[in-house]
Amino acid sequence: MEFTYKISIETHQDSEMILITNQIKEAVQKSKIQNGAVILFVPHTTAAITINENADPDVKRDMLVGLENMVPRNQGFYHYEGNSHAHIKASIIGFDQTILVENGSLILGTWQGIYFFEFDGPRRRTLIIRISGQ
Repeated sequence: MEFTYKISIETHQDSEMILITNQIKEAVQKSKIQNGAVILFVPHTTAAITINENADPDVKRDMLVGLENMVPRNQGFYHYEGNSHAHIKASIIGFDQTILVENGSLILGTWQGIYFFEFDGPRRRTLIIRISGQ
């Protein structure tokens, strides 16, 4: 079986990490898939998806600061929209993630959470969730 869902994510800042683990768990429950995989895909060029620590809120801040230090906004980029930094950061993090499902639950480590990255907000974004299995 295969199910595809789209969820809307409202971002509120230029750059932010939004915890979306619960929305993905809800989609898995709704699908009734017990064993399989979830593919998450971000159909945007200035947003991304990752799995990272979910225990210490400083990790989110450190991730955003680290990426900003790696790719500062004002680097003399040529792209006329002025958001090349956002395209580069999204490419570094990535546009998809795959998570296994076992006994109807996501297989995530103890400290892991699923995060949506915004690098060019605020905006209304879409996340595509494809759940396959049985």
